[in-house]
Amino acid sequence: MTPQDQKKRKTAEAAIEYIKDARVIGVGTGSTVNHFIDCLIDFKIDIEGAVSSSEGTTQRLKEAGISVLDLNDVDEIKVYIDGADEVDPHKQLIKGGGGALTREKIIADACSQFVCIVDESKMVDTLGAFPLPIEVIPMSRSYVARQVMSRFGGQPEWRENFITDNGNQIIDIHNLDITDPIALEKAINDIPGVITVGLFAIKPADIILIASDNEIKVM
Repeated sequence: MTPQDQKKRKTAEAAIEYIKDARVIGVGTGSTVNHFIDCLIDFKIDIEGAVSSSEGTTQRLKEAGISVLDLNDVDEIKVYIDGADEVDPHKQLIKGGGGALTREKIIADACSQFVCIVDESKMVDTLGAFPLPIEVIPMSRSYVARQVMSRFGGQPEWRENFITDNGNQIIDIHNLDITDPIALEKAINDIPGVITVGLFAIKPADIILIASDNEIKVM
């Protein structure tokens, strides 16, 4: 296991403490979350099931013997565990590097507590060094890209040959200096054709677990 994977495993293990009383949990997408799914097996966590944020996570959960539940059939998600591509000091996030941002945002909004698990490399003072993903209806891709570039700056790039689990496309916006994440999230979401933007600022994470070489920091 690489040093980076060791940090991911440590923060995934730390997240187990937050789900021990949960009947149903939400599970995100990405390499750190994959370690968390492994921890569910290793620690023999007894839950009724999980609501999944992507087809990839669904497959991994099923292979681990964990029931995958439809959000429509669930009254409450006590805890949602997911990673992030960037985290600022206000617990605001950029997510969507893996393309699951829309389902991730739905589950994050539906849960009682969002626990974000990252290693220290994801921590930034200002969001935007990581390209900001926007999921769009395919016919609106070029229009949305022009609107974002003219109104907010940055360089839009179509994530070619990638289709989301919802059948849509993604634009990644490079070189944005996001000084007001909440305002930007609202403004981009208001552009016709946008499904959602990978800013989690209006509703940020509740808890951030940050792994370094020597410790887990809770923020």
